Amino acid sequence: MTKIEFDTDHQILLILSELPPLDDEFELWASIFLHHDLFSKHEFELGADRHLMRFIFKDQRFNLNFEHYSESIWVTADGIEAQALLPELYQYLQNS
Repeated sequence: MTKIEFDTDHQILLILSELPPLDDEFELWASIFLHHDLFSKHEFELGADRHLMRFIFKDQRFNLNFEHYSESIWVTADGIEAQALLPELYQYLQNS
């Protein structure tokens, strides 16, 4: 089961998964997590310590981040307009 928390102090959505993905499985995990009609996957970046899947929600860019050492997953907004949509994105993910 996956739980989502909105950290208003840091303006991020924390994704708390009982079974976080392994390092080499994050791209597949992210594709499944972001499989919604309102999202379009844009780009995947593979790094040494951190990976991210860029996606678009309501014409704004967001990043689904994964840091494999701490098994942390979080969503960040890419810009002020996207940041204003974080509460709506949070509600959408909570209800889907």
